[in-house]
Formats: sequence, structure tokens, C-alpha cells
Amino acid sequence: MNQRHIIFTPGKNPKPPAEQHKKLLWRTMLEGVRRAEPEIAIDLSLYTDCFQLIAWNYLYYRKHKDISSELEWIDVLMHQHGPTEADIQEADAWHRRLDRFLYTMVDHAPCLLGLISESLQSAARETMRYFHNNNNIACEIRELLKRQLRPILSDNSRVLLIGHSLGSVIAYDTLWELSHLEHLPGKVDLFLTIGSPLGMNYVQRRLMGCDQTGHKKYPTNIHRWVNISAVGDITALDRIFADDFAPMVEQGLIDSIEDHCNEIYNFYRNNEGLNCHRSYGYLVNPAVGEVIADWWRQSV
Repeated sequence: MNQRHIIFTPGKNPKPPAEQHKKLLWRTMLEGVRRAEPEIAIDLSLYTDCFQLIAWNYLYYRKHKDISSELEWIDVLMHQHGPTEADIQEADAWHRRLDRFLYTMVDHAPCLLGLISESLQSAARETMRYFHNNNNIACEIRELLKRQLRPILSDNSRVLLIGHSLGSVIAYDTLWELSHLEHLPGKVDLFLTIGSPLGMNYVQRRLMGCDQTGHKKYPTNIHRWVNISAVGDITALDRIFADDFAPMVEQGLIDSIEDHCNEIYNFYRNNEGLNCHRSYGYLVNPAVGEVIADWWRQSV
């Protein structure tokens, strides 16, 4: 019986129906692992049931997204084995640098929200909505993840928890609650965050445990944390977590926190152009695939 589990917590916005979304994520993740370590990908492909999706988005938005028009772009992504020169230039273009600068200002002074683009305003509002927890919606979302984690952590199974974008915030808060409110035994082997806003001041001032001190301030149920962010991904505003969460290492709550953010490109494109934040683009990247392959190899 396979005792390894990969749990994916997606980011904001409506998603396709859960089964369709899960298949697309699994497909792109396997491709990323194949690009990094083909033999591991072959082995991983035999364990489809180990992959679980926390499909919280329908609960939050009460609708699914029709992505039939994007399927061809995912196919293009699967057959593109790296960023083009145009991708590299666009990811670091002046307008993205300007957006990052303005978003940094907003992170310190939310009253300046109107200065940034509509897409970034939307991302900020969705993050605010989560923390406001209207009608207990954030608690209900975290409960979905807890239902998956409780039995497998209690059984000391091996767990890779992946959080993309706002999903990484949901995962972090869930782990804190399991640590300090439920005192659940067991630890996540690897917490992998991709395109994460956990480095933002606004987010850190509202995370579970932010008003606590010492070990109560942080989750205590993570062995290792790897954070990956792509060039041009503005949602991952502060791309270095090892400094912000250094007390977790200093207090012995976690073995290590690693940041991988140098020359990593998310080259997903659709009709709207390059999207440096999209989950599919992260998952096909061999930098992400290498981390997953390494965990799979060591978790036997």
C-alpha cells in the first residue's frame, strides 16, 4: 500500500470542475518531474491515487470556470521545454517592474490600492476577502484541507503539501491550526509553495499565529519548506521566505527553509499573453519537478 500523498491547494479564482482540474494539474506536474528526472516520473505515474486536490474554489465562488479555450494553450505549454527569448524579456519588462514597485508600496500602505493595475487590485481584494472570513468562509475552506491531512498525518504517512498563490496562505493557516488548536501528531515532509504571497507584509500581519510569540507564532508540523517563485510573478512580491520565517529554524520548529527564485521562468501563455503566475506553468518547470522528484525518491 502506497503511504505517500501529494496534496495540492490551488490559488484564487474559479477553477474547472474538480476532476478536470485535478487531471490537468497531475498532467503538468508529471511533465515537470519528467523534465527533471524521467525515471522518477515513470514511477510516479503509477500512483495517480496519491494526488489529491483541495477543490475549495467552488465553495468560495459558487461557480466553475470553463477553460475549454485554454486547453490548447496547456498543450502548447506541455510541448515547450523552456522560456523563449521573448518570454524572458517580457517577464522582466519595465511595466512588470513598475507594477512590482507600486505593489510593494501598496503592501506597506493598502490605502494606495488604486495605484495598481486592475488584475493586482483583484488579487489584493481576494486576499482581503479571505482574511475577513465573512460568513466563516475561510474556516470552511481550511476544513477541506484538514479533512485530508488529519488521517494521513495521524498515520505518519509521507506528505508533500503544495500551495499555489492564495492556496499557500490557506495551507499555512491550516497547518498552524492543526499544530496549536488541534495538537495533531505527525508532520508534513515537504511544504512546497509556488507563486506565494506569504512574503508580503499585509499577509504576514494576518496569518494565524501572527499575534503570538515563540513557537506558538508558527506551525510546528513541517519538516522542510521550499519556496519557488518565477521572474515576473508579482503575486510573489517578496520572494525570499528564509529571512521572514527564520525564527522557525532558529527555534527548531523546522529543518530548513529554501528559496528558489533565480532565473526561474513561468512561460505559460494564453490569448491574454504571458502569465508568470499560472499554476500549470509552475508545475511543468523542471525546477519544481526536481523538488517533487527528490521528495518522491526520499519518501520510499
